[in-house]
Amino acid sequence: MTIYDSARAQFADWGIDAEAAIAATLAVPISVHCWQGDDVGGFEKKSGSAGGGIQATGNHPGRARTPDELRADLEFAYGLIPGKHRLNLHACYLDTAESPERDALEYHHFAPWVDWARDQGLGLDFNPTFFAHAKADDNLTLSHPDAGIRAFWIEHGRRCREIAARIGAELGSPVVNNIWVPDGSKDIPVDRMAARRRLQASLDAMLADPYPKVHLIDAVESKLFGIGVESMTVGSHEFYMGYAIRKAIALCLDMGHFHPTESVADKLSAVALSLDHILLHVSRPMRWDSDHVVLLNDDLMALAQELVFADLLGKTSIGLDFFDATISRTAAWVIGTRNMQKALLRAFLMPQAQLKATEAALDFSARLILTEEAKDLPFGAVWAELCARADLPTGQALSSALAGYQASVAGRS
Repeated sequence: MTIYDSARAQFADWGIDAEAAIAATLAVPISVHCWQGDDVGGFEKKSGSAGGGIQATGNHPGRARTPDELRADLEFAYGLIPGKHRLNLHACYLDTAESPERDALEYHHFAPWVDWARDQGLGLDFNPTFFAHAKADDNLTLSHPDAGIRAFWIEHGRRCREIAARIGAELGSPVVNNIWVPDGSKDIPVDRMAARRRLQASLDAMLADPYPKVHLIDAVESKLFGIGVESMTVGSHEFYMGYAIRKAIALCLDMGHFHPTESVADKLSAVALSLDHILLHVSRPMRWDSDHVVLLNDDLMALAQELVFADLLGKTSIGLDFFDATISRTAAWVIGTRNMQKALLRAFLMPQAQLKATEAALDFSARLILTEEAKDLPFGAVWAELCARADLPTGQALSSALAGYQASVAGRS
């Protein structure tokens, strides 16, 4: 009897089908974010850092400098991640010899990414880039008092939706186009309503053109605060939750965009009752939205359990959002994505029916006993089996593979 056979038998004693859990885990696509690979730099013909409240710290060797290098790094990372997934692309990652302004972007500026994704069997998602630009220096874009600046960003967003819908049609898979803006105020504002009315009107104009949902899923993303907008964020959670419900679009919940004592896992079932689609940005905050690589910790496992127990995977898109320039960027992708998968696998391997039955019976003692005893089940053996079937390494073998690739790209400067 193999280690997996023994583990499978232990789960069976709890009424859990380990084979079904493996299949369910592999069926969940995760959208891997391109911006981890080059510290949110992008490939526009410009200089400067991300800005707009976004900052990647560190200078670890091996940063991707070109689209081809970024795609090579992604291919390596996907090669160590079980299943088939997606790539989340920001508009500043265009692949063209041209130098278009952001309000002049067109589909052909991203066509090489679409061709690559098709060859790799990947889906794509998209994001307008409302930061790292002269017209965003005041941390104001769609809510800017200057109508000309608002018009520039409205057109950028409108073109990004057009591009995303075309990508969705080309790949035969709906693209989630996520809208996040850095707009806010460093010090205490006196007219919050005016800023939010401007943001609402800009979004209305940007989202005016209809696209089939089989090609495009619009999403809006809130934030609690950021660098330079400590006092007020125009696009708060309350603002975007109301807007998403009213407009019947997706709401993005980023794990780093709330107060440290808030739980995104707890928010899922609450917003799901009023939304047709939810977008998750899986991240790990350290006292604020610092976008650390996600660990297999309590927050991540609670998130995955809520997705599984509340049957929300069918209406939720899972994307990653972290960037750490102090460590190997490819290792960050691999470890972060695999941790999300491990969390989902653990959720599928929990005695869901028993736990729900004890709670419905108000038998909280039994719920506590089951919850704690289930922690001793051999989840790791099932994960190892999942990886072995895909001929993917774990443990020391994974560590060696990641280190070997990092050594091969360390000479980039």
